[in-house]
Amino acid sequence: MSVQVATYGPDRTGLICGFAFAPGGAGREVDAGEALECVRTPPTGSPRRFVWLHFDLGSASTERWMTDHLGLPEAFFGALHEETRSTRIEHVEGRLVAVVNDVLFEFAFGASHVSTLWLCVGPDMVVSARRKPLRSIDRLRASVRRGDTFAAPVDILVHLLHDEVDVLTEILRDATVRVDRIEDALLAGRLETHRVDLGAARRVLVRLRRLLAPEPAALFRLLSVPPAWMAEAHVQQLRAAAEEFSIGLHDMSSLLERIKLLQEEIAAQINEQNNRSLFLLTVFTVLALPINIIAGLFGMNVGGIPLNQDERGFWTIVVIVLLFTLPAVYIVLRRRRQ
Repeated sequence: MSVQVATYGPDRTGLICGFAFAPGGAGREVDAGEALECVRTPPTGSPRRFVWLHFDLGSASTERWMTDHLGLPEAFFGALHEETRSTRIEHVEGRLVAVVNDVLFEFAFGASHVSTLWLCVGPDMVVSARRKPLRSIDRLRASVRRGDTFAAPVDILVHLLHDEVDVLTEILRDATVRVDRIEDALLAGRLETHRVDLGAARRVLVRLRRLLAPEPAALFRLLSVPPAWMAEAHVQQLRAAAEEFSIGLHDMSSLLERIKLLQEEIAAQINEQNNRSLFLLTVFTVLALPINIIAGLFGMNVGGIPLNQDERGFWTIVVIVLLFTLPAVYIVLRRRRQ
């Protein structure tokens, strides 16, 4: 009995996975050569097939192979080398070129756990490329292997955007649980190290919002003048995805405002604790001031120190200290009440 071992990673062309779709049918896994054959020689008398190719840009040969064989627009390759990674979707040379930001597969609320996915969507081919494993693209691949059907290349993009919204929702739900736990501890008077946790969550959410915020606007601009090969149903699906993104970004802004308020409350409590400690230190300093002065004077090794031979000298000094200390206590307590 032979055992097939599943492999993961790109081949010599940089291809991680490839799927060929008959319209409305499930995807069939193909290699790079089979995918190109499906695109170049569509079967006669049947609906045009399309393919989805997913590449790893970490391989040195990936970009060269895509340039030589796929005929992608220059805007796609230019986007791969741009420093700015803000989300956008553009209509270039009859295709959609998209820059989409997503979280890494092992996302754990780290500011560096966000990476970029580049997409080129045409009437017969979808090309995606990334440098690090991303959670949404992995969910899309699992859906294809599970047998989900796709009628057109735009369905791949729509499914990916919905998966990205689901991932964003999971992050917001996890962040909300963390913030609820910190707020409960704050109300119970346990500050501990929650300022650090809030700061880390806020940095991640701010970066996600900065990278994802252009996405709804980019989609709405695209849908105002969609490509000719895009059906009206796909336009409506993309518009629904943009609205879901807008809702998710609004929830993220609300959560960020809540985190900001909690940080301000924690800072106020810490300042109050510091002020209380400083006040107690001042009280003890003021109360000890008379006895320190008198002890300093009577501790001098010089002649003429009063009450040196008096049997009641000690109690006389105690009375003098009390006469100075009690007014000081009264003044401190009165100022505290004020």
